[in-house]
Amino acid sequence: MKKRHTTTRGKRQLADSAEQVEEKIRKRAYELYELRGRENGLDFDDWLKAESEVHGGTDRQMSHRRPS
Repeated sequence: MKKRHTTTRGKRQLADSAEQVEEKIRKRAYELYELRGRENGLDFDDWLKAESEVHGGTDRQMSHRRPS
């Protein structure tokens, strides 16, 4: 099997992509925080939910619904 060689440019593109994904997660986690009325103490839960949505492609509109 031939070993793949990753170029510096390829590594930078991967790093940029990872940074972009992390920024999306950060923004979504903050949106969730705001939707909860800025209640402190649930930042880790917000992060995990945002991460799941970003990686899983969950429709963001679904999480905007308020429970009845």
